[in-house]
Amino acid sequence: MSTDWPFDAEDGGAPVANVAEFTVSELSSALRRTVEDTYGHVRVRGELGRVSRPGSGHVYLDLKDDKAVLAGVIWKGVAQGMRIKPEQGLEVVVTGKLTTYAGQSKYQIIIDSMEPAGLGALMALLEERRKKLEAEGLFAEDRKKPIPYLPRVIGVVTSPSGAVIRDIMHRIADRFPSRVIVWPARVQGEQCGPEVSAGIRGFNALQPGGEVPRPDLIIVARGGGSLEDLWGFNEEEVVRAAAESDIPLISAVGHETDWTLLDHAADERAPTPTAAAERAVPVRAELVAFVGDLAGRASRALWRVVEEGKSALKAASRGLPKLTDLLAPSRQRFDLCSGRFGSALNAATQVKRTQFVQASARLSPNALKVQVARVSGDVGKITGRARPALERLIAQRRQALASEAKLLLTLGYRSVLQRGYALVHGPDGVPVLSAAAATPGLSVEVEFHDGRTAARFEGAGAAPRSPAKKKPVKDKNGPGQGDLF
Repeated sequence: MSTDWPFDAEDGGAPVANVAEFTVSELSSALRRTVEDTYGHVRVRGELGRVSRPGSGHVYLDLKDDKAVLAGVIWKGVAQGMRIKPEQGLEVVVTGKLTTYAGQSKYQIIIDSMEPAGLGALMALLEERRKKLEAEGLFAEDRKKPIPYLPRVIGVVTSPSGAVIRDIMHRIADRFPSRVIVWPARVQGEQCGPEVSAGIRGFNALQPGGEVPRPDLIIVARGGGSLEDLWGFNEEEVVRAAAESDIPLISAVGHETDWTLLDHAADERAPTPTAAAERAVPVRAELVAFVGDLAGRASRALWRVVEEGKSALKAASRGLPKLTDLLAPSRQRFDLCSGRFGSALNAATQVKRTQFVQASARLSPNALKVQVARVSGDVGKITGRARPALERLIAQRRQALASEAKLLLTLGYRSVLQRGYALVHGPDGVPVLSAAAATPGLSVEVEFHDGRTAARFEGAGAAPRSPAKKKPVKDKNGPGQGDLF
């Protein structure tokens, strides 16, 4: 039997392969060099599967099609500069180099750039997100707030170095100068969404009356661009921040033909940033002219009311009688009464004089004596009848009083005191009725039948008297039979 390898006699005949021997690290390095030399720069098209963003800032993802999966890595510095954010389900074309990862025995692509595989892929993702947010009610018309007519403070979320903020400031200054506060934010790239949403929430977090005034209106603005350039304003976090804003918000992203999801969530959409500034404040000159026109119309209306009142007063005055005509009947009645006043006064005086004479005749001395005698006789008769009645009443009352005095003497305690008893009065005059109330040191008054004397309790209350012992009863017939028990 022949063999293809030699045998080592010293090893008991074990075969020795005629192949170079590698360590694991050497083999991994050789494979890595082979892969990187062969595929140092490749473009790969596929659908993003799993997308992971750990705290390091790097992005780990899977690029797949219907038959295979390719692991990919985007380092932190590259990920921050990408125009679009990697999302699961997005079809993209990536550029980079293939390498191996010895720690897991796999190959992967280090991605340097990423772009959508086509406009249709981004539009499909945008439509899917729009339907999701619309189903949550974030685009409902009933939740949109009215834009204030003349905001005192306007907050603008945009890039502070772009032409957009200069256009907005210039337009506001021309129309109606108002205070503008700028919240710096990147308006393109991966950091666009987080910074714009942070600006909207930051303005809402300001307290009224604080060091930084709270805006009455927010404008989110950016110039025109491609769908990829405006993609940050389609981010879900930006749409939710706009929907949650308590301050009215105007979206001014792109040109008139550009639409983003922020436009649907905002309270109002402006086709351009300049149009947003025009919508935010009115024209001061037009406002002054409008107020002046209103003031003129109000003055003219007031003048017309006054003139109409004058005309109505004149018309009414023509229907009224003259003052002399109104006073003529009263003046005539006064003249008639004043003419009859003298004669009426004389007649009344004459009547009173006659009455006085008649009364004085009744008050002559003889008539007065007769009346006094009559009254004296009546008084004597009344006095004669009243004296016996008064004496009888007094006798009855005296007899009743004597009966009551006898009853009091019989039922009162003083008759008891006559028999040698005494009544003890406490400090407040209330009788002390029990030994328990006779506390040591209590000052009292002892009332006898002939007066009172002061006293004080020195010791405890008197001990109860022990019952008297019964004396045995002697049997008259002598000692009897003893008790059996």
